[in-house]
Amino acid sequence: MTLNPAEHDRKYGELDQVVRAHLGLGPHAPEAVAGYLRHTWRTRPWAIAVAAGQLRAYADNPPGRLRQRLGEYYPLPDVGLPPEEIRDWLTGLADRLDESLTTGQAPRLAPPATPWEWRARFPELAQLLGGWFSQDMPDEFGDHEAALDDYLEGTDPGLVAQLTGELHDLLALPLDEDGLALALAALGAEVQPPAPFTPAAWLAALALRLRG
Repeated sequence: MTLNPAEHDRKYGELDQVVRAHLGLGPHAPEAVAGYLRHTWRTRPWAIAVAAGQLRAYADNPPGRLRQRLGEYYPLPDVGLPPEEIRDWLTGLADRLDESLTTGQAPRLAPPATPWEWRARFPELAQLLGGWFSQDMPDEFGDHEAALDDYLEGTDPGLVAQLTGELHDLLALPLDEDGLALALAALGAEVQPPAPFTPAAWLAALALRLRG
């Protein structure tokens, strides 16, 4: 039988986060592990040990074809490694996480550096930008204001409050206009801010609108 969500999370949930932190960057990108550690030390430090344990368990007991076909095992996303190198890669990741825990050394606080880290730090902003400000936005809503109205009409007030906090968090980062434009793209926006707003001015206007 296929894994239910609770079983998946218990066995592979944190492993999945570490592996997905590498997607689009390659299996040996140092910024992928650094981004995972920076965010997780900041928000859920206990999860790092969970991740290391899940990585080792998966490396030591890889799935066979039957269990994969039956859906009883989590299939690793493709990170660009041949199958014979997966075990050593997973073990190496676990070693890196264990080292960070043993030494107590976390990457220094900094703006997110990878797509995974951006989405992990700003999940509701990624939901808004990716869902309402994609390249289809002009056809679906006509303009930015109509897209925002649609989001607000169907979103729980608690999530709107979370989004407001994320906007202020993003604006507090030491990023110039180019850095904020890259952040918007990493979080899923596929349209430019409405004229005449710069990225910073549009984000500030969104935060002000949500607070109202």
